[in-house]
Amino acid sequence: MDGYPLGSLDHNVPLLIFSGLTSTSSEIELDANRGGEVALLRSDLPPLNSKEAELLAQHFENVDNEGQSWRAVSREEPYRLRVKTVGRTYALPPKRASLPKDAEPTRPNPILRSPFSPLSPSSTLYPDGLMNAQWIQKHQEVVPSVFACCYCLTNDPASATLEDNRIKTDINKIKAALTEIGHKTRLAVIFVQREGDGSSPSITDQISERLETIRKGTAMDPKAIFYIHPQDSPTDLKQVADSILASLYGTAIEYYRDLGRHARKKRSRGIVPQPTVPPTSGTSQTLSMPDWNFRYDFKTAIFSEFRQEFDPAIRSFEQSYEILLGQDVMDTIPSWSPRWNEARLLADIISIRCLRLHLWMNQPSLAVRRWQAHRDRIGDLVDRRGKGTNNYGWQAWEARWALAMAQLTERVELPGLAPSSMNLYLQPEKAVLGERLHPWELLHHTGYWYRIAARHISARRTLALMIPEEDRAPPDESKTKDSQHYDTYLCPPPYKENPIQGDGVNHAQLMIDCLIAARTQFQGRKQLRLAAELSLECAREMAKLEDWQDVLAMLRPLWEDLSFRSENWVDISEELCWLMRQAAVASGRGELVVAIDWELINKKFTKRPHWHYDLSKCLDGMKLEVKPSVDVSDGSATGFISTSFVFRNKESRAGDFCQAQLSLASNAMPGSAPVTLSNVRVEFEGSLKPITLEHAPSDEKGAGCPVSIRLVTLDEEFLDDSNDDLPTKLNGSCDLTLQAGQRVVIEMAIPLREAGDVEPSTVTLNMNTKTFDLTSNLPFRDTDAAVGWFIPGSSKPRKVRADSRMLTIQPRPPKLDIKIARQLQQYYANEPIALNVVLENNEDEAATTKLDIHVLGKLIPKLHVGAGGKDYATETRVEEEAELTGINLGKIESSASQEIVLGIEPIDGPMTYELQLRATYHLETDSATPIIQVSTVQLNLVNAFEANYDLVPRLHPDPWPSLFDPEGLDDIHEEDGKQRRPIGLIQRWCLLSHYASFAQEDVRVLDTEVEVTETVGSARSVVRKMTEITEPDGLLVEPKTMHEAQFEIEAQKMQLEDRSPVSIDLAFKIKWRRADAAPESPANTTTLPVGRYLVLGSEPRVLATTFHGEPDETSTIQLDISIENPSNHLLTFGLTMDPSDEFAFSGAKQTTLHMLPMSRRTATYRLLPYQRGCYIRPGLVVRDKYFQKVLRIIPTEGMKIDKDGLLVWVPGLEEGEEGEVGEEAAQL
Repeated sequence: MDGYPLGSLDHNVPLLIFSGLTSTSSEIELDANRGGEVALLRSDLPPLNSKEAELLAQHFENVDNEGQSWRAVSREEPYRLRVKTVGRTYALPPKRASLPKDAEPTRPNPILRSPFSPLSPSSTLYPDGLMNAQWIQKHQEVVPSVFACCYCLTNDPASATLEDNRIKTDINKIKAALTEIGHKTRLAVIFVQREGDGSSPSITDQISERLETIRKGTAMDPKAIFYIHPQDSPTDLKQVADSILASLYGTAIEYYRDLGRHARKKRSRGIVPQPTVPPTSGTSQTLSMPDWNFRYDFKTAIFSEFRQEFDPAIRSFEQSYEILLGQDVMDTIPSWSPRWNEARLLADIISIRCLRLHLWMNQPSLAVRRWQAHRDRIGDLVDRRGKGTNNYGWQAWEARWALAMAQLTERVELPGLAPSSMNLYLQPEKAVLGERLHPWELLHHTGYWYRIAARHISARRTLALMIPEEDRAPPDESKTKDSQHYDTYLCPPPYKENPIQGDGVNHAQLMIDCLIAARTQFQGRKQLRLAAELSLECAREMAKLEDWQDVLAMLRPLWEDLSFRSENWVDISEELCWLMRQAAVASGRGELVVAIDWELINKKFTKRPHWHYDLSKCLDGMKLEVKPSVDVSDGSATGFISTSFVFRNKESRAGDFCQAQLSLASNAMPGSAPVTLSNVRVEFEGSLKPITLEHAPSDEKGAGCPVSIRLVTLDEEFLDDSNDDLPTKLNGSCDLTLQAGQRVVIEMAIPLREAGDVEPSTVTLNMNTKTFDLTSNLPFRDTDAAVGWFIPGSSKPRKVRADSRMLTIQPRPPKLDIKIARQLQQYYANEPIALNVVLENNEDEAATTKLDIHVLGKLIPKLHVGAGGKDYATETRVEEEAELTGINLGKIESSASQEIVLGIEPIDGPMTYELQLRATYHLETDSATPIIQVSTVQLNLVNAFEANYDLVPRLHPDPWPSLFDPEGLDDIHEEDGKQRRPIGLIQRWCLLSHYASFAQEDVRVLDTEVEVTETVGSARSVVRKMTEITEPDGLLVEPKTMHEAQFEIEAQKMQLEDRSPVSIDLAFKIKWRRADAAPESPANTTTLPVGRYLVLGSEPRVLATTFHGEPDETSTIQLDISIENPSNHLLTFGLTMDPSDEFAFSGAKQTTLHMLPMSRRTATYRLLPYQRGCYIRPGLVVRDKYFQKVLRIIPTEGMKIDKDGLLVWVPGLEEGEEGEVGEEAAQL
């Protein structure tokens, strides 16, 4: 839309002028001062110079940029404005134009008109012009709807009145100037206070009074005066400015509503106004009534668009359009007159504005119909009264009209046609939803319209090239050139369109721009075929401009794409390759030339006469500094050589040979030069190594034979430093020369070494010449047709199976057995494991063997193996998997065996392991064929023992340290400053460990012990063993039998003043060995966690102990009740002993014990039981006198406790009873 006048298609929104924010003065851009001088709005006050003024000016500039957008104004948008900031002087065009100096008025008081009116002699429309873009620019760029003056109130009380009077005088002066000029522009006043001048952050009563005085003195509308007090941040200032703009937006809308009302009123009068000065030219005429009706309707539509009222605007535009193209306006204008093109231009402007309104109103199908209707109507008009449509001018307008639709769609920014939406077109609106629409009546994305424009530009070039030579010559200065046969509307005349000498219109570049824009849209929506077509068209035009680099950049992605090749678009492929080859030669891209010739030599393309079709000559005439190295994959360029690979048999065994055929078929152009390959390499998926065939010239002449079978012997190649005996590749040689249309079949016997499924994956062709090196990779696909087996003397293959490319290699059955000798029934944790691995060779000959050991499990200990005088071991413990690989066992003779010992270090806890023993060996007669034997062994390690524990309190016989005894409280070594022994509170405990054997066989327990693994708190713990194992060879423990071990634990705090509780973690260790193990064998140690126990608390506790005399009928029992107070408080306890029918006692029936901090006291009772050999229950109660809490009495040896209280055992008179008592008491 660049060819249309500036401002004729702008989105019209209200114009606001803010005066006083900057010092820049305005300049009238329109040539409107021909008939009179410019009217100035001038102020004598200086402009604002503050940070707030700069922020407002910047914000208004952003608003102005947003106002130039062509997007539709949404309901959520508070305003859409054009805003300009000027200084204290602003120029307006005069309301009335002055008379020309040489004009002779026909009446005494001529009526002066606007300088933009066709009635004024100074206007470019005088006397019979309809409308031009200057009138639209006047309202959009020059004459504002609101003129806002910005001032600042002074805070000086002495000069406040004087300054306010100056502001009032300035406002009245501007109001008078606006009235004198005659424009209906509204006036607004904005007071902007700056920060730091003492202004109040809010409107005070004094400021309100001053504002009201100014308003009354200037007769301003209260809604037109605004006050901006200092804001806290620029964001707050912008919010205030937005509220002011929203308020002024309503005032601006009313301004344009008045202008529209005035235009409709003048139309309703039905009077043709007379010009200020009648035209003097004989052929000139003034406007008729339909012409004036067109002007009034056009103005009404523009003012409706200013108000963003779309329905009235489109009605007025359509009405003016019908008047313009009716018989009363357009048919009366001669086609040779410049006014004819002006009328066509107005029709285009109105149509484009109608299209934009339809898009804003979400009517895409109506917009497309309107676009087509205008094209058809203008075409009919040009055919009837113009130069016709069979010329380059009409095609230029067609291209411009399509570009107008494309650019309009882009600038309106329809969300439904954004590339991210992937929509090809918009759905029709509800108004036409019931009609049967044609596909071209839907609004497609912009690529569709750019493509139409490119086609019309191509037609324009075709017609421009048909211009006769006499019309292409520039006009002679002595005579005028007659070009009435050509339509030059918005396009150059013939001598500039296609001149005889020099450059004319660059049609190719115009097409390239349209095609690239269309291609971008089609690619963004995944319309790849259309995008490829446009790319090819664009490359043709670039080639005409000789932009070879751009041609390559445009065509290289298409050439590397497989879509047009797989769908057999031969014509497109051929044109693309030749065009790309031309660009590659001109750009010096030798590698591309070779790759393209590799494809063009195929016989599916049309044969070009006088072309060599010889790959060795493809770079003739090119000067290359470096020898090209070309890598042509099957996905980027289709070559002329096809390959196939066939195995004769479906299955075979490792160690045998398998027959196979590699077929190379040439589809070269008949008569082309033979092609000699340097080598061919076949890659396989599976256990087969690559096969490399080198070229070896032969004297055999097979040019006349369509199928040539060549036998090849393969040699295995081994690496000297390889650890295994497998070959790395297979080599062979034969004649690799291919004639045009010939098939070369290479038959070979492939040695098979490893088992598995084998399938060829890729064939690589290498061609090395003096001028270039070429590599072509041809992968095999599942969709490739199976090729049969060729036999000598036949040109057609035999039919074979469908999966002829597949070969299954069965492993050679191993005869080497792997066994575990003398394997135990069960293995246990915490003992070393030795597995005797025996390898027995049942082959008929000696076998060279290597062993790999893989151990799978959660946590794997260190492994070690000794074989052949060499030790193999893992470094440390690992998780999940450990391996010992490459254990060389050397040669094992036939019917012989070899034994190795696999050692596994002890592991804590039960574990399950899977041992995989993999023996890889080969026989002496076939060292290249590996044979594999695998054996799997499961190892389940269990714990040999399980135990439960009970920690019971005991009374320590030593007295507690006292705070009142200074001796020993500070036992610090004088030399090193370290404490030599603990001096804090001490307690004794007994740990009862009951352990049982979970082994499946007898074991011997050598020793048991308890270890303190961790102490939480500052204390020292000592463990003493109370039971010993007296057997010299250890205690024989049978499976599922229970045994007991007792340990005494003493815990003492390091410092007496330490009040923190102490906990200890214990571990129970059992040293054992199997019952059948040798006495000198090392013992196994099983460590069982006991748990954490609280041994030194901070709460008081009560311990009960008994002492028995000689067992007779009158012997008594001494019962001691010891109360321990480890706290730092004075405590008082009450002891109460109730009488009982089971015994008599001596001692205090009720007593009180006062406990000092960190002290222990004992109360003693003597009991005389009435019966023996039973339990008696003392009715003893210990109560905390302060908290009235009954303390639990903790029993020790010879006692127990139940829910009713303490029970004391009374020994019997017989030894058997005493033994039972001792045994029962020991279990407590």
